[in-house]
Amino acid sequence: MATKKSTLTKDKIVSLFMQDTLENNEKPKSVYHFAKANGLTEAEFYNFFGGLEGVEKEIFNLFLEKTLALLEKDKDYEYYDMKSKMLSFYFTFFELLTANRSYVVLSLKENKNPLQGLMQLSGLRNGFKDFVSGIISDEYRLKQEKFQQIQEKALQESAWFQLLMTLKFWLDDSSASFEKTDLFIEKSVKASFELMNTAPLESLIDFGKFLFKEKIQHN
Repeated sequence: MATKKSTLTKDKIVSLFMQDTLENNEKPKSVYHFAKANGLTEAEFYNFFGGLEGVEKEIFNLFLEKTLALLEKDKDYEYYDMKSKMLSFYFTFFELLTANRSYVVLSLKENKNPLQGLMQLSGLRNGFKDFVSGIISDEYRLKQEKFQQIQEKALQESAWFQLLMTLKFWLDDSSASFEKTDLFIEKSVKASFELMNTAPLESLIDFGKFLFKEKIQHN
């Protein structure tokens, strides 16, 4: 059904793209086909995006933006320590992904080349790294006497890798209510923060056992 020009927005195009992908069990083949199927002109589409790849990236950007908006609504969030903020982010983010699981699974598993799947996460990567930088507390900086920009970048990259690991685990998780993903989040975040603080390695060992057990069961 044709979309009225006056109501066309970036969010509307995103919604139509996700709907088309789910209904056809594949992403639109071209801007031409997508626009024609939704009563748009290509010119209208290009007012908002430079191509379909831009729509794909925007979807994951919106997941991030909505996650951060929900966190900001929590009056207590600003008083959380780093670990609590990270846990809050993870649980909120994956709750949004779960609400859109059919699209996310289809979108990320469609490409046989993992690098192509990661391309649509480039905006999410940059936004998440900014989030990580924003929650590094002054207390942590003081504890790390030689904390420098290079260490901050290392933290951002390791946190991004951890998010990708969690996303992969969630994609393969078949447990009820994705409870195993919740457990994965708790153990991985706890282990990473204990490693940052050079605390005892019990959490890392516990997390390693959990990963080994899940790998054996999956195989």
